[in-house]
Amino acid sequence: MWMTKKVLLFCDPGIDDSLAIMYAMLDPALDLVGIVTGYGNITREQATANAAYLVQLAGRGDIPIIPGASSPVQQEDVIFYPEIHGKEGIGPIRPPADMEYHIYPFDTIRTIIERYKNELIIVSTGRSTTLANVFILFPDQMEFVQSFYVMGGAFFVPGNVTALAEANFFGDPTSSNYVLTFAQNLTITPLNVTRHAVITPGLVDEIAQSKKNVYSFMIAPIFKYYYRFYKEKTPGIKGAPIHDLLTVMLVKNPDLVDYINYDANVAEGIETKGLSYIDVRPSSPKGQTRIAIDLHYEKFIMRFKEVMVPEY
Repeated sequence: MWMTKKVLLFCDPGIDDSLAIMYAMLDPALDLVGIVTGYGNITREQATANAAYLVQLAGRGDIPIIPGASSPVQQEDVIFYPEIHGKEGIGPIRPPADMEYHIYPFDTIRTIIERYKNELIIVSTGRSTTLANVFILFPDQMEFVQSFYVMGGAFFVPGNVTALAEANFFGDPTSSNYVLTFAQNLTITPLNVTRHAVITPGLVDEIAQSKKNVYSFMIAPIFKYYYRFYKEKTPGIKGAPIHDLLTVMLVKNPDLVDYINYDANVAEGIETKGLSYIDVRPSSPKGQTRIAIDLHYEKFIMRFKEVMVPEY
């Protein structure tokens, strides 16, 4: 019998973040104990509303929603991508205009860590700004976090926001470096694997027809919006990659990918901003960070379907 895993999610929903939240809400092996929202795909305020909407749909308004950072530490202009995620983040879906929800103070992160000491897993699928600040503000408490999972980077493969860089690490490379330095028991899921975590129209149709999935009504319109962008950018692609979903799934299913172990870094210079890299020279020591490299696609689809299509 598996033990329920306590997950504190840092995110910026965003279509792929939203699907990651849906999965976490529906998988009985995961206990989502809090959601920390920040800028990234959309503003912090919209990300907060989207997260609140998703937990309310599942009847879990008790899950703390904690607003985080609204901009990177470099205080640069934040660029949003409505052509990918929609103006309000979940494609054509809009939270109700009259929706009421409670937000929690930032210090709630500290109390959550203390409550679930040594069993809490932190997953970050957005920019690293908020998580870096948690390390700075609560260094003693962060020692008790069991493990960290971070979606970010692209190791020896093209980026998705520039030729070199993946969006999360590009958005705040200084904070990303801070997290990579201080997060113990860290797993990184870069574009190497997440770009292959493709959900197809056929699978989406199955989820949309599920009578036991509270999110089934929104899956098809969200996917259609997201897939349209990827078809334009990558002609011939069979579906849309759901980057953040895979990161959450690895908490329960580490065998979905193969790993290498190296210390990772993020370039902060102007020309190479956001580039993630490791030192693979034979004379260089390997590190402790697990970096996901190869995805077992069929197993990924099967595990996703088991949760999202309960009657499967």
